[in-house]
Order: sequence, then structure tokens, then C-alpha cells
Amino acid sequence: MDRVSLGQIDISRLVYGMWRLGDDDDTSPAHVQAKVEACLAQGITTMDQADIYGGYAAEELLGAALTAAPALREKIEIVTKCDIVAPAGIHADKRVKYYDTTSAYIEAAVDRSLKLMAIDVIDLLLIHRPDPLMDPHDTGACLDRLVAAGKVRAVGVSNFRPWDWSLLQSAMETPLVTNQIEMSVLHHAPFTNGDLAFLQERGIAPMAWSPLAGGSLFGVEGAAVRAVLDRIGKDQGVGADAVAVAWLLAHPARIVPVLGTNNLDRIGRIGDAAKVTLDRQDWYEIYTAALGHEVP
Repeated sequence: MDRVSLGQIDISRLVYGMWRLGDDDDTSPAHVQAKVEACLAQGITTMDQADIYGGYAAEELLGAALTAAPALREKIEIVTKCDIVAPAGIHADKRVKYYDTTSAYIEAAVDRSLKLMAIDVIDLLLIHRPDPLMDPHDTGACLDRLVAAGKVRAVGVSNFRPWDWSLLQSAMETPLVTNQIEMSVLHHAPFTNGDLAFLQERGIAPMAWSPLAGGSLFGVEGAAVRAVLDRIGKDQGVGADAVAVAWLLAHPARIVPVLGTNNLDRIGRIGDAAKVTLDRQDWYEIYTAALGHEVP
């Protein structure tokens, strides 16, 4: 498995997303450990979390597994996010969903994440959503302090547009190392709206959430694209999902897809995407099918 450098840390080119961890029928530490081990067997060492995942419960599930099998911690990198406050779990008393990028909230969220996951340091902390009320000086100084204090190794953002990134970075000494944004064959706007170009210009590798379009790729909406993916996958002995992820991997921006499933067999096949070879015509044939027309 290839690796990607994000400033102070290196992560695996494919990342296991844990947003559905609490949806499984079996959330025992042993079963969570089995999922991590299935990733490690393929060279997938990076686990993606967020405080809000599982109604603010997914981090604790990972923490229970790490407590039961502490040797796992040295084998993985942990990504987590914060700033979404939704009326659920620890925030069940809130009357409205909102974002909180104040230093007080971020610091409390980091301390809680460290405790729940039973770890001493977060490898990569992301601000989860752009906050219209963000004070970049307060937020930026907080992120700088967290890195300086050793609670966080690296910091980045998620779902930010270029101007959101620039505003926050302008108030920081620590470099932002990634932006985790939605990207897939069916959600390809970042390839042309400037989001990827902005990151490429700065040598920043982006992370891609929902790289299989949240399952839409396998519904009516994705039928035309899936026909192309199926054909290419059949020729290379992999599934259409692997080809869809390989389509992202083929881009020179060094996209890092984040894939989440609770099925151990599917987890064991995440690495198939790294086996796929796409030439330029393959890439554009998939893109053309997604557009619904040939490129201009």
C-alpha cells in the first residue's frame, strides 16, 4: 500500500472510515479489532473518526478496542474531527444543529476524543465543517496550541472551500495539511470548480469522503457509470467499487479515499482499488459516463 505525506505525518493511501462503526450489530472490542486487523493486512493503517460519528459514540468504540488490544495503537494513525454540534448523544439538549469553532469547544472536544479513544495524541485533527461564525484568530491560535502541546500531531480541515482554507491558514503558524471533501465518480465537481486545483497548487494531498457516492453508484442514478466500471473491473478481476476508487487514485492530486463498511469481507477487499490500472482513455470513459455527455 502506498503512503502519502501530510506534513508532520504519513498516512496510508486508502483510509478506513469509521462513521458507521456504531451501526453494526456487533460493536464489541473484539469485532472492532477484527476490522482494524483486516485493514492492516492490506497495509491500510489510517483510521478516520469524528466526534459526531455514531451519535458521538464511535470514538469510544474504537477506544474500547484499543484498550483491549493496546498494541494496535502503534500500528495505526488516527484521524478525527470536531465542530459539529447536533442534538444527539452528549448534545441531546441542544435545540438546533450548529458549528462551534471556538477555542473552548475545540479544546474540550480534543480532550474528550483523547479520553474516549484511550490515546495520548491525535495524529490528525480536522475542523469538520466551515463555520460562518468562525473567528480565524481564535480558531487558528487554538490549533497552534494543540500541536505545540503535543495533543495533536497535525491539523487540517474538512469540507472547506479555498477561501475558507485561506482565511483560517492566514491566522495560523502551523500549516494545514489536508482538506477532506466529498469526491466520487458521481460527485466530480471538485475536479473542475477549483477545489482540487487550489490544493494541487500548494502541494496538499486531499482526502475524499463518500468515494462510492454513498451507495448511489449502485442505484439507478449510477447505472450508466456502473456499466463502464463493471466492464473494466471484469477485465481486471475486481469489482466496480474498486474501479470507482481507482478512478480517484489515478488523479495527480494524490487523492486519499476514505472508505467505510462494517462487512469484514468488504473491508478485506478495500485494497483491491490499488490493483487497478487505468489509462487516460479509461479515466475519461468513466468521466464521460458520469457527465452524461462527451467532454466539450
